Amino acid sequence: MAGTKNTGRSELPGLETPKFGPTGRPLREFADPAPLKSHGPARIISLCNQKGGVGKTTTTINLGATLAGYGRRVLAIDFDPQGALSAGLNVNTHDALTIYDLLLGSAKDPSAAIQHTSVEGLDVIPANIDLSAAEVHLVNEVARETILARVLRKVSADYDVILIDCQPSLGLLTINALTASHGVFIPLECEFFALRGVALLVETIDKVRDRLNPAIELDGILATMYDPRTLHSREVLERVVDAFGDAVLETVIGRTVKFPDASVAGRPITQFAPEHSAAKAYKQLARELVARGAVA
Repeated sequence: MAGTKNTGRSELPGLETPKFGPTGRPLREFADPAPLKSHGPARIISLCNQKGGVGKTTTTINLGATLAGYGRRVLAIDFDPQGALSAGLNVNTHDALTIYDLLLGSAKDPSAAIQHTSVEGLDVIPANIDLSAAEVHLVNEVARETILARVLRKVSADYDVILIDCQPSLGLLTINALTASHGVFIPLECEFFALRGVALLVETIDKVRDRLNPAIELDGILATMYDPRTLHSREVLERVVDAFGDAVLETVIGRTVKFPDASVAGRPITQFAPEHSAAKAYKQLARELVARGAVA
């Protein structure tokens, strides 16, 4: 009828028209997770994508900080020679024990390499450019794919979640991370070239499951850098949902300049701009992962 407004309600009295999110599914609010009565052993999750610049490090930092805010004990592993995770949490990597020392056996105790951050409950094992030489040194080691798993086994009981920020490749370091992990989390930029590599990554996860780690699961695909104003972002997200269905998380992380600002400040977005929509999105993400059972 002419002049009738869309009120957001169905024509049946008392029934609300459901609101839909960017993934095309009805929007849900996930409840705050209940406090844990005890801690450990940790569930180990790799944040993995062979394409760079898709939000792996940003997600590791902010998901870790948010889970710590919900009372979880979180250990983040910087597994990228660029050391962006360490820098983004203002962690010292100069003359400090790093994950490289633990992989090569020059340091035996992982707890000696753990550094605390400004976020209570969030710790880091840092990395620096030395890690770029690790694949060359490890290639002749016996059971080289399981070295990280043996390192993390020594500290797993002290944490609820261990997040591994992988480098943008599918080399030996990433295989080590997948072999050590219970779950894989794929941040995916809403851009066509990022979409192309997901099938190869899922194939790699399947090979690791078949040959090295039968317990590994795909915990979810997280759409990042989403811009609802562009048709391209909307189409890429639609194609991902069509291809992977419920594996795509309902939470979507939008594109914002607040992320690089927070990185420069060496703080997670939840500290740097706690009322910003990006901080709220990562809180929603943490609650969704707890609701899915990916995190305790």
